Amino acid sequence: MSKTAIVIGAGITGLSSAIWLQRRGWQVELVDRVAPGDPAQASYGNAGLLARGSILANSEPGMLWKVPGMLLDADSPLFLRWRYLPRLLPWFMRFIHAGRAANFNATVARLDALVSDTIEQHLALAEGGPAARHIRLGEYSYLYRDRAAYAAEAAGTALKKQYGLKSYTLEGAALAEHMPGLGPRYGFMSVYPDYGWITDPGQYMRDLAEGFVARGGRLRLAEVRTITPGAPASIALADGTVLSAGRLVLCAGAHSQKLLNRQGPRLWLEAERGYHLFLRKPSFMPKNPMMVEDAKCVITPMAQGLRIAGIAEYARLDAPRGTAPLALLRKRIGQVFPGLQYESADEWMGQRPSTPDGLPYLGEDAKLPGIISAFGSQHIGLTIGPRLGRMVADIAEGARPNRDATPYRLNRHG
Repeated sequence: MSKTAIVIGAGITGLSSAIWLQRRGWQVELVDRVAPGDPAQASYGNAGLLARGSILANSEPGMLWKVPGMLLDADSPLFLRWRYLPRLLPWFMRFIHAGRAANFNATVARLDALVSDTIEQHLALAEGGPAARHIRLGEYSYLYRDRAAYAAEAAGTALKKQYGLKSYTLEGAALAEHMPGLGPRYGFMSVYPDYGWITDPGQYMRDLAEGFVARGGRLRLAEVRTITPGAPASIALADGTVLSAGRLVLCAGAHSQKLLNRQGPRLWLEAERGYHLFLRKPSFMPKNPMMVEDAKCVITPMAQGLRIAGIAEYARLDAPRGTAPLALLRKRIGQVFPGLQYESADEWMGQRPSTPDGLPYLGEDAKLPGIISAFGSQHIGLTIGPRLGRMVADIAEGARPNRDATPYRLNRHG
C-alpha cells in the first residue's frame, strides 16, 4: 500500500495525525472546511489546558440521581434543549451505565494512559517550530467554596494521587496571598504542580499547520460530503472532486458519525456543546489556570486576555447558540473575581464530540477498510490530540502503539 494519507479534520487530533504521519515519511493531505485555528473548530475554543489530571470520566457512580437536579438548577453548568431529549435518551442510558463503579474505575486507567504524558507529547509535536512558544508550564488550581466542599471530592482526589498526581492546599491568608482579587464566595484551593496550558489555542493550531505545509504537506479547504472505505479509500468533496489515498484518517470531531453515514460499527457520539467568554484587557490576570469546582468552568490566562470556558449543553448539532450558558459564565467570573474589569468580552460556542464512556474512538475496523478513526475526545481533545495523532501514525505503519489501543476500538459498544 502506498504511503499516502488523507486526514479529514484539521483540529488538534487531525493536525497531530498529519504531522506524525509526515514525520514517518507519508505524503499527507489535510482536508477541512475551515482553516486550522478557525473559531468554528472545537480546538479553537477550549480552556487551553494540557489536563494531566483529567482521569475522571464525566459519568461517575450516582450520576443518575444528580442529573435531574442539575437540569432544574439555573446555576448548574448542565443544560438541555428539552425537545432533544428523545434523541439523547439512548446515549444517556449508556452514559449512566458507563458510570457504574466497575466501569468507572476501568475508565480511569484508560484515560490516564492517554493524558499522563500530555506535556511531553505537545512539546514533541511542536518541537522546532513556532507553535512551541504557546506552551506554558506551571500550576493548576481547583477552587472550592470551603474545606467541606473539598472533602466531598475526596474519592476523586484519592484517585488522582493513586495515579501519581501531587497537590497541596491553601486557605485563609495563604490563599488570599496566592490569589489576589479572589471573592468571598471561595475559601479553599487545591493546587497541582507540573501542569501545562496553551496561551493561544487558535494561533497554536495555525502555527502547527504552517509547519506541516512548510515541510511539504498539503492543506485543502473543502467540505467532505462522503467517505468510501476500501483499498484505496476515497472521499468526495462538495464541489464533486474525488480524492483517494492508501489511508483515510477520520478526525472530524462531532461531525465524524455523520460522515460515516451508518458505515461501520454502531457508534455512540453526541455533540456536547461548550461555551467560553474571552475577556480582553482584563484589569488583572491569575498566574495560572483554575477550575471553579462548583461551576465546572475553567479560567485560563492567555496571551491576549482571560478565557472562562465550560458548560455542557445537549442539543441538535445545528441548534443556535444559547444565551443562558453565556450569562452563567458571566455570573461565575463575577463571583470568582468581583473586582475584575475588562474592555470587552468575546463569546464562543463549539461542539465537543462525546462518547458515553468518555473515551475516544481510535483505530481501524474490519467494516471500514482503509480508514483509521480518531475522534470522540469530549472535554480533553487538546490534552490527548498529540497522543492520538502519534498512535494513528503507529497504526498506519503497522506498528504497535506504546499505549494499548484496544479499549478505544470502534466496536466496543457492541
